[in-house]
Amino acid sequence: MHLARWSIVVPVKTLIRAKTRLATAAGPYRTDLAVAVASDTVAAALRCPLVARVVVVTADPLPARRLAALGAHVVADPDRGLNTALRAGAEEAVRLAPGDAVGALQADLPALRPAELETALAAAAEFDQAFVPDTAEVGTTFYGVRPGVSFRPGFGGESRARHLSRGAKELTPPGIASVRRDVDTVEDLRDALTLGVGPATAEVAARILGGTAPLP
Repeated sequence: MHLARWSIVVPVKTLIRAKTRLATAAGPYRTDLAVAVASDTVAAALRCPLVARVVVVTADPLPARRLAALGAHVVADPDRGLNTALRAGAEEAVRLAPGDAVGALQADLPALRPAELETALAAAAEFDQAFVPDTAEVGTTFYGVRPGVSFRPGFGGESRARHLSRGAKELTPPGIASVRRDVDTVEDLRDALTLGVGPATAEVAARILGGTAPLP
């Protein structure tokens, strides 16, 4: 069976706005952590066999340079909110490859495994629009559409309910824990460390958590 190729859009906040809920725990390493997490997310997505390209949307030159160096295609964030940024990235993705499926992936998935993302993308390709809820089953970590289907992301707040109300298929197949584990708090970070994070996040987390990276 032919599996769809995907363009994955990753929104990256300006560093002054990134990971503010981790500010107390991360201290002076907060912006380093934000760049590291985004780097590991993008690097893992680029290694996924079904991902043809990653389009990063950001207004910050530092993560733009870092993520472009990894192989991402970077476009400017119009700075009118998360979903507007995602739509701008999707428009660029369609311009680059109109025949590919388009998905939005949160930038804070430091434990992301290419094989687990592949499982989620293969499942998503069976539906016009689909999404993956976060571990808490409140938010969303991935939303995607088939080629030619209107891209209508509804991220932010209780986005799981929002995507369900818009008719998107919820995907929770076994074996995709790393796709669902976003990181907003220090507890989330510890959970991600348990799953096993990428090298950039591991290095910064070791500094934040006291020179090692103790697991819960």
